[in-house]
Amino acid sequence: MGAQGVRDVVVVGASVAGLLAAAALARDGRAVTLLDRDDLTDADRADADRADADPTHAVPAPAPRPGVPQGRQPHMLLHRGLASIDELLPGLSDDLRAAGAVPVDTGRLAWLGTGGWAPPSRQPEVLLASRPLIEHLVRRRVRALPGVRVVGGQRVTGLRRGRPGEPRWWVDAVPAGWSDVPVGPAGAAPGRRARPADLVVDASGRASRLPVWLDAIGVRPGAVEEVDAQVGYATVRVRLPAGRLLAPGVVVLPQPGRGGGLAVPAEGGWWTVSGTGAGAHRPPRDLAGLQEFLTSLPDDSLARVLAAGQVEGDVATHRQTANRRHRYDTVVGWPDGLLVVGDALCAFNPVYGQGMTVAALDALALRRADADGRLDGPGAAARLVRECVRIGELPWQTATGADTALAGLPASRDLVSVLVGRWIGALDEMSTHGDVAAQVALSRIYQLAAGPTSLLHPRLVARWLRTRVRGLGPPVPRPTVLSDDVPEAVGGGR
Repeated sequence: MGAQGVRDVVVVGASVAGLLAAAALARDGRAVTLLDRDDLTDADRADADRADADPTHAVPAPAPRPGVPQGRQPHMLLHRGLASIDELLPGLSDDLRAAGAVPVDTGRLAWLGTGGWAPPSRQPEVLLASRPLIEHLVRRRVRALPGVRVVGGQRVTGLRRGRPGEPRWWVDAVPAGWSDVPVGPAGAAPGRRARPADLVVDASGRASRLPVWLDAIGVRPGAVEEVDAQVGYATVRVRLPAGRLLAPGVVVLPQPGRGGGLAVPAEGGWWTVSGTGAGAHRPPRDLAGLQEFLTSLPDDSLARVLAAGQVEGDVATHRQTANRRHRYDTVVGWPDGLLVVGDALCAFNPVYGQGMTVAALDALALRRADADGRLDGPGAAARLVRECVRIGELPWQTATGADTALAGLPASRDLVSVLVGRWIGALDEMSTHGDVAAQVALSRIYQLAAGPTSLLHPRLVARWLRTRVRGLGPPVPRPTVLSDDVPEAVGGGR
């Protein structure tokens, strides 16, 4: 058929991964339909239309939706992810900034790791914004692309191969909203509809039913890898007095047997303050308990940030944080015309902030394949699935390695993994004693801006050897976080 012959695309899931996949595949002469369980009628779009007619009409802020349970937790777009989204949707980063997203140099954050405070450094900017705002702006851009249609309130119930003379796939769906509609025999559910597709993209996230759908058409879905540290978050939104917080944000990484948390800005002048921990050390679900939890951390900055501000709303918790990877790259006989991206393929603990960036990189892989005529044809889908698995390999290793240590699970005994872990530990130790080059190198790996081999740069090895001779030097001092951390002037201060 060839990529030029892909006329009908159905994307299952209209969250960030599905929207970006649609952006990658949209072109003149092609119909791209996104189906999502949530109601995506976009009341904010209607409000915007009314605002055009009546400038006094206030447009409400986008709200969290049920299909994104982590929607009230802090969100960031890593620099590489932002650049990738701008490549897919030029100007999206400008839209985000205009809507109030906050650019932050992560090297300026007050960052307390397991070994101590990170030194200040210059690093690429990230954007901090609420998940509803990010989705709203991306969805608005994608809806404006040629041939794209976003349909909410649809629960996809299965995939069927087309018979000779029919489209390659039929995607079965019923009206759902967030409450499931019971599904009986074909045609029994009210409003049941089968949509034709030359290409199907599963972007339905952690709740993906693709293993069941594959089994139903006689394809063994493959193994599933999972690392679950039972991490949980508790977050509140806080309005801080002007000038109260002197750092652009605070991060206290959780440690084995200890919790952590962060305080970061978002649009509208609000800050989100979160506690995070694993297993028995997860933060409580109430405000008083969260305050006590933050007070118990190795540093009390987050507790003081929370106490300094005005809290809005209740505590939002999230505990669906397992790292889970479907090894669809190993499936024998992977069906042509079927792709899977984002969390439906590889889901990470959201605390590491890598999911949206990986989804953007997956979408770019789809766009390249489409442009090169590699989107369709025998084996094309299987090759793309393998490519997307490779894209997620580094963040998978990063997230599962950190969660394995956090949960106290047995570490890998593979010699290479052991040596890499020790080397990363040595660089982290150098960082907390003021080595900016080591700090930047580690951060670039985390932000997916460099590969693991960059950690073996001769300059880093030479700096490590120097510490073996001269010693590490003093640890990085505690940064100034709140205004009351600054000592008052003594004598002659007037």
